[in-house]
Amino acid sequence: MDLVQLLTLYYEEIPDPQDPLKRVAFGTSGHRGSSLKGTFTEAHVLAIAQAIADLRASFGATGPLFLAKDTHALSTPAWATALEVFAANGVEVFVEVGEGYTPTPLVSLAILEHNARHTAKADGVLLTPSHNPPEDGGFKYNPPTGGPADTRLTKAIEARANALLAEGLKGVKRIPLKAAKERAKPFDFAGLYVEKVKEAVDLEAIRASGLRIGVDPLGGASLQVWERLAEAYRLNLEVVNPTLDPTFRFMPPDHDGKIRMDCSSPYAMAGLLALKERFDLAIGNDPDADRHGIVTPRGLMNPNHYLAAAVHHLYTTRTWPGAKVGKTAVTSALLDRVAQALGREVYETPVGFKYFVEGLLAGWLGFGGEESAGASFLRFDGRPFSTDKDGILLGLLAAELQAKRGEAPDLLYEALAEALGRPFYARKDLPIAPAAKARLAQLSPEEIQEKELAGEPILQVLTRAPGNGEPLGGLKVVTQNAWFAVRPSGTEDVAKVYAESFKGEEHLEEVLRSALRLMERALS
Repeated sequence: MDLVQLLTLYYEEIPDPQDPLKRVAFGTSGHRGSSLKGTFTEAHVLAIAQAIADLRASFGATGPLFLAKDTHALSTPAWATALEVFAANGVEVFVEVGEGYTPTPLVSLAILEHNARHTAKADGVLLTPSHNPPEDGGFKYNPPTGGPADTRLTKAIEARANALLAEGLKGVKRIPLKAAKERAKPFDFAGLYVEKVKEAVDLEAIRASGLRIGVDPLGGASLQVWERLAEAYRLNLEVVNPTLDPTFRFMPPDHDGKIRMDCSSPYAMAGLLALKERFDLAIGNDPDADRHGIVTPRGLMNPNHYLAAAVHHLYTTRTWPGAKVGKTAVTSALLDRVAQALGREVYETPVGFKYFVEGLLAGWLGFGGEESAGASFLRFDGRPFSTDKDGILLGLLAAELQAKRGEAPDLLYEALAEALGRPFYARKDLPIAPAAKARLAQLSPEEIQEKELAGEPILQVLTRAPGNGEPLGGLKVVTQNAWFAVRPSGTEDVAKVYAESFKGEEHLEEVLRSALRLMERALS
């Protein structure tokens, strides 16, 4: 990556507001892009920040705004641009002490802690593209709920930001960076997190066990948090890679040859996997620490497998009366079986952590998790801890599980799979014509005529999530021992296909073949 070119284009590239690919577009985790493609530039950040300044009061935020950035190269200039706009609009802004880096879950916790004590509610902005490649930038908004903004809010921000782009940013207020920094207030995000996390995880059990824990922040914002956790709670924890480099040149390539800080990928986690025998447990996070990767001496855990073990451990060690288990429609059905065995109800949603925020905030969801290695859960007393994905919390939970049970999370998973059924899971991207992609998003259950899938009767055909009734954006077909789901990609002409079988690898392949035939007929 040419760092000079990346930063130069951030300031100099002017996006064409008439080009749909260059407009502000909020996906499941905010607006993302790259200055190299003209999709994440200073103009985009100016427009989005002003849109939030204009709209935040209507979202219920009349107090301070917590502003954070991760370690991607574009995050720091974008953070500075956003600060200039918020300060010019008279917003009280809290920033990391020393202008350092801040993980996503720390912003969520800061918002919740502030709002529990003040009537003027806070919100937050995070400059992060999560695990995306080094040349990418991202802009994410968290309203006073502390979690990702829902579609109603992001559509409003999107519309206002694109209107500002269309008028040449005439409606944007801005002051010089020096003046903006003078108005900003320093805030110790990591200190708050380190102080409060003991209310959600048993740190004393981890310390007393003497577990040898290795941590790789993958060059991300969680570095100082892990160092301070180890010091504060006297944990036997070693950060194996403290390197911070915006090019992430130390990262091994992912499966497709790209640099991607994906802590659920064995390719990206190769450095930590090479050290797995040095530790009883090892933990990886992506740059904004909203994802977790769990490594035992036997290797990197599949995210679905760890979520099943995490759910079992949580609901057998916490009370949380009546709290449901939250999972997305493409997360393993083993979580359903674990929940059923524990007498807990499952709350199934479309893809997107935003669908768990309300339940975590109100306490009727004890846990919310996604197959892409993102999850969070309540404090011991049933209050929310973070209403955004929290890779640090899930890493600490793995250590608590091992400390209390005397076995690593993968061994608990093996026991669950033995007792409840062993899942075989696959995810594939298939090229799809734009017309068929649009048709996929509009399918109704009545259009599926098939009665069987891979030799089993079809029990459910879903286009809406059973938990909250929200559109899946595609289709899910369920049998007794298998399911598949198909949904269109938001950025490419591909269909994302997910499938799972509890009858073995061969049956999984049969499910995938049957799913493709079914979809061809439905979309023809």
